[in-house]
Amino acid sequence: MKPHIAIVVGTTRATRFSEKPARWVHGIAAARDDLTAELVDLRDYPMPFFEEVATNAFAPSKNEMAQRWQRKIAGFDGYVFVTAEYNHGIPAVLKNALDYAYVEWVRKAAAFVGYGGVGAARSIEHLRGVCIELQMAPLRHGVTIQGAEFRSLSREGKEFGAFPQLEAGAQAMFDHLVWWTSALKTARDAAASAA
Repeated sequence: MKPHIAIVVGTTRATRFSEKPARWVHGIAAARDDLTAELVDLRDYPMPFFEEVATNAFAPSKNEMAQRWQRKIAGFDGYVFVTAEYNHGIPAVLKNALDYAYVEWVRKAAAFVGYGGVGAARSIEHLRGVCIELQMAPLRHGVTIQGAEFRSLSREGKEFGAFPQLEAGAQAMFDHLVWWTSALKTARDAAASAA
């Protein structure tokens, strides 16, 4: 069975750019025959700042939107997080969404598409640490849309086709994501059978 991948739109601001790279990378995923992919927009899951008694690894979440979010992300084998960089870190809404789940993330792969002046490199590095704490397997390969590429795409109306190196990076990311999601799913299934 093909791995099912969530492409998470990691910002919610009215003026966000994240939709553009999220739709672009979803188009690349949709053209492949070795995975299925779905856009998951955090705007559709407006959760309050984390206010549960504990992570859902220890106590079920009481917030109904958080429960809906957990059910949604549980059905995926891996994730691509599309992120901006705010003050050298990840957007608060994305960190909040990550915090509202735990068991759903465990032993699944995560890849990253970042954009901004430095391609959200520091945000992605921050995300890697968060994903490790959530027992995910963050990948090395990803896409960083930076500098002139970002300005051209966000302000000058250029399309992603003008930057073939970005598609090459996305294809490599998906190659590795398919391998990791398949390997981890096999291991999760084996562990569940042995339990």
